[in-house]
Amino acid sequence: MKVAIYGQTFHEQDKTCVMELLDELKGVESSVYIEEEFSQLVAEHNLEPGYGTFTQTSGLDDSFDMFVSFGGDGTMLRAVTYVKDLGIPIVGVNTGRLGFLSTFKKEDVRKVVKEFVADHYKIEERSLIEVVLSSDLTEFGELNFALNEITVSRKDTTSMITVETYLNDEYLTSYWADGLIISTPTGSTGYSLSCGGPVIEPSARSLVLTPIAPHNLNARPLVISDDTEIRLRVSGREEHHLVSLDSRIASIPNGKEIKVQKSGFTIKMIEYKSESFLKTLRNKLLWGQDKRN
Repeated sequence: MKVAIYGQTFHEQDKTCVMELLDELKGVESSVYIEEEFSQLVAEHNLEPGYGTFTQTSGLDDSFDMFVSFGGDGTMLRAVTYVKDLGIPIVGVNTGRLGFLSTFKKEDVRKVVKEFVADHYKIEERSLIEVVLSSDLTEFGELNFALNEITVSRKDTTSMITVETYLNDEYLTSYWADGLIISTPTGSTGYSLSCGGPVIEPSARSLVLTPIAPHNLNARPLVISDDTEIRLRVSGREEHHLVSLDSRIASIPNGKEIKVQKSGFTIKMIEYKSESFLKTLRNKLLWGQDKRN
């Protein structure tokens, strides 16, 4: 088995779970590669050296069986920029807080290997969306895709912006708001949810448009087919606005057309039988628990 390991930070309290994962992988004679910067952080805590390394641009290919992300959901989103279209299945070990994407508790890290070897999992294809900007804008380069959401929002002002929105070349509306979120089903439990958007089951072939603090109060989140081409044009008092792809952000001149569409590849997420999406919803959103008594 060939496994890649990634994390953005490494704290003393994370040492035990990383050691347990490496020990479990050693027991099944795996080839282990650790992201280069994370490998240096791990080495500072006197963990066993001698593993292979990889970076965002080299060292990974489709021969890997698993990509393990240590951290919260933000780390998982960053992990996607390493995997890209290679088709390596991803699983997250949650060392952060809420964790809708990083579902495994760090105390159960050995199960990541045990249940994978025992074939107690399924691969779930998660759709992505990508942004297409004018030819003179190269802010995102090849990393123009997002697993959770693409957001346009105001910049350097407390005034709202106007987001002129078209779906498949038909005018929808102009949102007067702090911004607009275009979310995938995976991202429906993220920023969109906090702005009043619906929870969408990850395999649904949908996108949701969720305005951020809209001034036109009748504007509501809108669920659309994921094969819809979305065109946006932003205007406002400032000369620029922000466009963010998950955790990556850029300043874009007002008036430039922004096209958002479904990406041509998917991300493979490992869903273990012991850690389903519905179980995550119950645990994270406290569904079915009455806190009044």
